[in-house]
Amino acid sequence: MAAYRRSQSGGRRILIVSYHRVVGDFTGELQRSIPGLLISEETFRGHLEEAAAADYEFASIGDAVDVMAGRRVAKKDLCVVTFDDGYRDVYRYAYPILKQMGIPAIVYLPTDFIGTNRRFNHDRLFHLVCQAKARRLSPYFNTLPRLTMELLRPVLTGQKTPSAALDDFIGEHSARELVEIIGTLERELGGELLPEQGDIMDWDEVRRMASDGFDFGAHTLGHTVLTLEPPNVVEREILESKLAIEREVPITVRDFAYCNGWYSDEIINVLKAHGFRSGVTTEDLPNRISGDPFTLKRKVLWENFSLGMLGDYSSALTGCQLDDCFGVLGMSHPVPGRRPHLSSAAMAANAVRIEQPLIQPILQGESP
Repeated sequence: MAAYRRSQSGGRRILIVSYHRVVGDFTGELQRSIPGLLISEETFRGHLEEAAAADYEFASIGDAVDVMAGRRVAKKDLCVVTFDDGYRDVYRYAYPILKQMGIPAIVYLPTDFIGTNRRFNHDRLFHLVCQAKARRLSPYFNTLPRLTMELLRPVLTGQKTPSAALDDFIGEHSARELVEIIGTLERELGGELLPEQGDIMDWDEVRRMASDGFDFGAHTLGHTVLTLEPPNVVEREILESKLAIEREVPITVRDFAYCNGWYSDEIINVLKAHGFRSGVTTEDLPNRISGDPFTLKRKVLWENFSLGMLGDYSSALTGCQLDDCFGVLGMSHPVPGRRPHLSSAAMAANAVRIEQPLIQPILQGESP
């Protein structure tokens, strides 16, 4: 299967793996954090060892782009390790492992959060939705705004888990809408409720990693899904996040990660205009020699992707993931990242929708 995928990719496989939070206490974090963002340090190390055993050469994102463009010839298949969001867990647990093993990596930073006590909208919403569920709020509130109930109702009625509801919801709504919903839920639940977990690196930690040769890329200012934003916001989020990193760290930022993995031609054009060389998606597909460096494919991994039938770590299953066995067999179903850019009219309509209260359930034919 590896040989088939190598041939299909143009002679060399270029595997880009993506992580978010590498944690010391996976079981404890699982009780209070979005599961799909988590991997234990033991499993993370296992992934790196398995990739080495599968004869991948660990490479920087720049080297991978050069190989894809034909500027460099790789003697082995390449594996690029990436992290989104700049969680402090990466500094605490992943950085020492990578440094010890001599493996390069890149961290994509949403720069407005670096060096602050803020938490990402997705972590805040997950915490608030879990609080609403624990307090058994009614799924038939008729005083909360409609969008708030669109997020809450599937969870409160048991149709979806909080993480599944967030996955479906966040990619469809702008950062402004998410902030408004956070405010609504905090008022309903009794005040600002920041989760303890999910803290972000500071600039000293970023500089320390950079001094050891680790790369950093831009990930917008405010972890913003750019396909849902107007052109002036797209321009600002991309350019100012790049400049913020370059002010704090002695590097030139040339690589970008699309929030939620979503991108458009309009976003790619802005990246090119500001000197970027690559953009990474979350599409679980093979990268091809001579492929587009602004739609790089990544395999997003977390703890459960390596759990065997007995619930413990499986090196065989990890090897299957890294060798893309399930993709070759047609058993995986990648989610496309290319999206139409939301029109100005649709953005204006969303701005009106968020303020509307939920209509009485009985008028919608629902039984409270």
